[in-house]
Amino acid sequence: QVQLVESGGGLVQAGGSLRLSCAASGSTFSINTMGWYRQAPGKQRELVAIISSVRSTDYADSVKGRFTISRDIGKNTVYLQMNSLKPEDTAVYYCNAQGVRGTTYLRPYDAWGQGTQVTVSS
Repeated sequence: QVQLVESGGGLVQAGGSLRLSCAASGSTFSINTMGWYRQAPGKQRELVAIISSVRSTDYADSVKGRFTISRDIGKNTVYLQMNSLKPEDTAVYYCNAQGVRGTTYLRPYDAWGQGTQVTVSS
């Protein structure tokens, strides 16, 4: 299995910054895409940002220009730098990784972290 462990959430005032990290671990796996999703109370989980194995990125319109996703492929880690935070950014942020694992037979996987709370006060 592939495990994801997130860190870096917390409470911040509007206009502040936070940096989330997510490290993947396991055996005989490779990662194609890593991303961050968020879920606010009473709302569906939504994509925040995604980065591919060649570091191409995509962002939700609501975070463009404020959030930056990056990736350390050697460390199997993805980061989300969040600047100019707004109260509407308050949510549980989840890390996601997709790729393949195995040796003789490669199987696709879709792994999720446990989530980290980000709260932005006004």
